[in-house]
Amino acid sequence: MLMSSSDYRESLRSLRPAVFVNGRRVEHVADDAALAPGVNAIGLTYDFAHRPEHAPLMLATQASSGRTVNRLLHINAATDDLLHKLEAVRLLCRHSGCAQRYLSHDGLNAIWQATHRTDADRGTDYHQRFLAYLHAVQDADLTLGIAMTDAKGDRSKRPHEQAVADSHVRIVERRPDGIVLRGTKAIVTAAPYVHGFLVMPGRSMEEADAPFAVCCAVPLDAPGITIAARPAGRPGENGAKFSGRYGQSTGVVLFDDVFVPHERVFLAGEWEQAGFLATTYATHHRHSCIGARAGFGDLLIGAGALMIEANGLDPEQHGHIRDAMVELIKIVEGFFACGVAASVYGRTDASGAVEPDAVFSNVGKLLLATQIYDMQRLAHYVSGGLLVALPGPEEDHNPATAASLSAVLAGRPDIPSAERLAVARLLEDLTASYAAGWYSVISLHGGGSPEAMKREIWRRYPTGDKVALVEELLDRGVAAGAARPRDRQPGRCCTTGCSAPPPAPAAPS
Repeated sequence: MLMSSSDYRESLRSLRPAVFVNGRRVEHVADDAALAPGVNAIGLTYDFAHRPEHAPLMLATQASSGRTVNRLLHINAATDDLLHKLEAVRLLCRHSGCAQRYLSHDGLNAIWQATHRTDADRGTDYHQRFLAYLHAVQDADLTLGIAMTDAKGDRSKRPHEQAVADSHVRIVERRPDGIVLRGTKAIVTAAPYVHGFLVMPGRSMEEADAPFAVCCAVPLDAPGITIAARPAGRPGENGAKFSGRYGQSTGVVLFDDVFVPHERVFLAGEWEQAGFLATTYATHHRHSCIGARAGFGDLLIGAGALMIEANGLDPEQHGHIRDAMVELIKIVEGFFACGVAASVYGRTDASGAVEPDAVFSNVGKLLLATQIYDMQRLAHYVSGGLLVALPGPEEDHNPATAASLSAVLAGRPDIPSAERLAVARLLEDLTASYAAGWYSVISLHGGGSPEAMKREIWRRYPTGDKVALVEELLDRGVAAGAARPRDRQPGRCCTTGCSAPPPAPAAPS
């Protein structure tokens, strides 16, 4: 069943989670004003799946069941699936800022791969358990949160070394019918208004960390779960032209002796697999983040162009404005191109799932993480200081000031001042407000810090191939035997990712 946004809201009303926002207990997450912008954003992922014009992007056929499912719950079976997912996320985020539900896709794909690998290595039956769960999630068209990032405690110590054990989620009891969890996941996107959580390890582990190597599915309102969350966006603020309608809540999720039945457990102490699951998820998620932030970039480009027009400037005649807009376009389409390359050069792993190329995914995410501030700066540059000097929207209806402000704050004579002010307030919301700072931080640290991406690029990039090239040109071996990655970067010589040309038409007889 493909739900609509109204179906999604109704499904949330049947849950009774323990959610607190700003110290207040939320009675109904689907109807609470503080969470409405987040519920609205995820609602788009449901409604867009019903629009015929978006069907190629928003719908997919699950190979293991033959059923039509939402793209954001689909297991990638071809490189085209990666491209469609990338475009779907960009489409959704240009309307919502951050659609959030793409994390469900990233977690499901990573667990699919990891359970298959764990079964092959350890003789477990996790993959069959996960397959049954996956089909249930797809049939019900659920949204899942990713409970991956632990509170961590002292960053210099491993999970088992922490003075406060509850800084990480771990298995504290094994029962004949399941496991019991305790601990804290600290940064969970959309935590208050998902249907459940995919609990996943956030790092590689050693044998002493085995109790922390856990992956499972837990309902939102499972006994023992408490969520302390932030409001989504800027609900109720008159000046929040965008984030008053669409936003994202994040939550700290506390696990206090939460029972998980065996059929929802996909990793339980196999510490050797924790790192694979974490990095596989990171690759999928960083690929999705590229599409998400490209959608946000579309908003900045469009609003910047409107602001330039309202100010009475012509980029054809004002080179500095044109150059700034081109720089903004270059940044957005530059990191998005990495996402396209990661899709085209995606590879099929032993589980049959297709994952994006890790190097291009990490390069694209690193670019957007470090250039999000440049994107906002360029939007400021082309728009002018009115973004933060403009009086609040209440003055638009103040008899003592409205007429005067309308006259003096106009730009081009053929564009009403109200339209200019509306664009200015939108850009303020996107680039110079609390919501803007939030977009900056999630772009920088979401999916891992820039350092994590740099490490992954260095680990995965085939420097050995480049060294071999130069050594061949020099006709000698420098530092013979040095350990360098030699796995040729996928697609460079059309080993994978590139489509074979169609056969030539038969010659006429």
